[in-house]
Amino acid sequence: MSKTIFITGTSSGLGKLTAIHFAKMGWNVAATMRTPENELELIKYPNIKIFKLDVTNLEQVQSAVDQAITTFGRIDVVVNNAGLGSYGPLELATEETIDWQFAVNTRGPINVIRKFLPHFRANDGGMFINISSFMGVTTAVPLGSLYNMSKFALEGLTEGLYYELKPLNIELRLIEQGGSSGNNFKNNIIWNNNETISAYDTLMNKVETLMANTPDAQLDDPQTIVNAIAGLATGKSKQFRTVIGQAGNELLALRNSIPIEQYLEKIAQQYD
Repeated sequence: MSKTIFITGTSSGLGKLTAIHFAKMGWNVAATMRTPENELELIKYPNIKIFKLDVTNLEQVQSAVDQAITTFGRIDVVVNNAGLGSYGPLELATEETIDWQFAVNTRGPINVIRKFLPHFRANDGGMFINISSFMGVTTAVPLGSLYNMSKFALEGLTEGLYYELKPLNIELRLIEQGGSSGNNFKNNIIWNNNETISAYDTLMNKVETLMANTPDAQLDDPQTIVNAIAGLATGKSKQFRTVIGQAGNELLALRNSIPIEQYLEKIAQQYD
């Protein structure tokens, strides 16, 4: 019997690639997105079914979970992929942006996990794969305090859940990805700006220039991330945390090798 995977944020980038990859592996795929009426590619696969889902909307979360279970009978793996980022000085962020950043990247996975737990308990097992970032275990770019906050929180949530879900045979995994080609992350960033405050302009210009000019050659191949997800879902990998790419692994090694004060100063000096 084919296994089934439920994936959030499949309208583009990593989510879409993951949905197609698992469909080609022979899995059933519950692919979710905010605007399924616009999807033209995933509908070509007979073992992919698309469900409307905004992870910040509790009614939609319940509806998508219920529909997926009704359609496929059993969900084996849930991938919490949906996520976006805000950058810029915290002082300049609007109240709406602060709440939105937490709602999408942290509360969203919480919403999905909570709705799936009764199903996993009834089936005596399941797996949650949470797509985080190496910015969730280390800070590396200034002006990302809100994004870092959301991913650090997702890391803590996943670790904390390990203890309460292990006795129920429910597994937890984390993917710490970095920048990858084709994920449109740079184009979807919400920047915190205020034209009346210039104190952060120099740093803002440096960070914006860095992000805008990062060549694709320095970005990870998204298929590497998809392969890591597949390795976890199939049990070929048992890693709790999988850090993707050279940049993420080097930063994590650096952070673990020196005191935090030295690490923070070393990163800050790169933007002096």
